[in-house]
This record gives sequence, C-alpha cells and structure tokens, in this order.
Amino acid sequence: MGTLQKGINGGISGKIGNIVGAKWRDIYYVRSLPSKVNDPRTKAQLKQRSKFSTAIQFLKTITPFIRVGFQEYSTGKSTAFNAATSYHIKNAIIEVDAEIKLDYSKVLVSRGSLYTAPGIKVTKVNGQMHFTWDATLKENARPSDMVMIVVYNSTKKEAIYTLCAGLRINGVAQLQLPSTWKEDIIYPYLSFRSDDGEIVSDSVLAKAFN
Repeated sequence: MGTLQKGINGGISGKIGNIVGAKWRDIYYVRSLPSKVNDPRTKAQLKQRSKFSTAIQFLKTITPFIRVGFQEYSTGKSTAFNAATSYHIKNAIIEVDAEIKLDYSKVLVSRGSLYTAPGIKVTKVNGQMHFTWDATLKENARPSDMVMIVVYNSTKKEAIYTLCAGLRINGVAQLQLPSTWKEDIIYPYLSFRSDDGEIVSDSVLAKAFN
C-alpha cells in the first residue's frame, strides 16, 4: 500500500493502483507499472501468421484477377482480395510435417454463382496450355460468357493470367507459357465470367503439370 509523505502536499511512497511513488535526492516522483502483455509469439499465433503469409504470397501474384474473381464476395466491409484471403486461410491451407502449404486442389482463383462447365481438360503442347470444355449451356450459362485463365508456377512463385481467353461457346482456349517455365510445376485454373462482368464461376483445376 502506498502512503503520502508530508501530508497531501508531499510525495507518494509505495504502490497505489497502477502507479509507484519513490524518492530520489529529496525529489518525489511517480511511474506507472508496466502493463502485462501476453506473449505475441505463441505457437497458435505463429501458425496463423504463417497461414496468412502463405495465402497472401499466392494471391499477390494475381491481384487484378482476384479483384474480378472474388467480386461477388466484395462488400462494404470486405474487399474481393480480403474475401479471397479469408477463403484460402479457411479452406486451402494445409500443414505437412509442421510446414504450412497451399493445397492447390482447394485453391479458387474465382468464386461465384455463374455455372462453370463439365469436362474441363487441359494439355501442355509446345509451350502452350490448351483448355477444352463442354460448351453445352445449362442454368445461367450463356454462349457469350468470357473464359478466364490463371496458370500458377509453384516453383518460381509466379503466375500468368488472362481475363478473356475466349468465349464459352468456343469450347477451347489457349495461353502461352513463359519459356523459362519448362521444368517447373504449374497449376492451370479455368473459370467463366458473364459478358456484362457481373458474375463469375468457381474456378476449376483440371490437373497439375511438372
């Protein structure tokens, strides 16, 4: 318990609440007690930061694409990029031998209410990615829907993409790969966007290449 020295006009000696009074060479002074801070580097916190960092590292390579691909989840409180980050942390992050990684089969580069397409296939021919799909129209699909493609290089942590590689009705699209990607592991994703740009489909990963 602290006490007043020399009455109300004197100094404080000892602890009162979260302050401590002391005297040095006939000078009374007070100082606040240091606040207790929980360890900001607990295992759980470090793991969450690692998940966040892993998701951000991937999404930053395709930021303009994500702004379109997650636009249906953009609200007044959350941007499309924030929505994409949240999705991947919750659904596409895995832990393998204590290492945080992306599960590329769970990755979505676009997410929305537009009908996708069955039978999506992809091949790699002469440095190009060739995509094909069943162009049969179902639900809210339209022949004029635009084809969106992302190819992510997990070896170099790079990506190439296009927001309009063709039209749904064509049933085929291509994307040229960089010549330096020949020996790398790559993940090609395909999705669709309505011609008015209002809605998009979930993206589909047909297969990985290495």
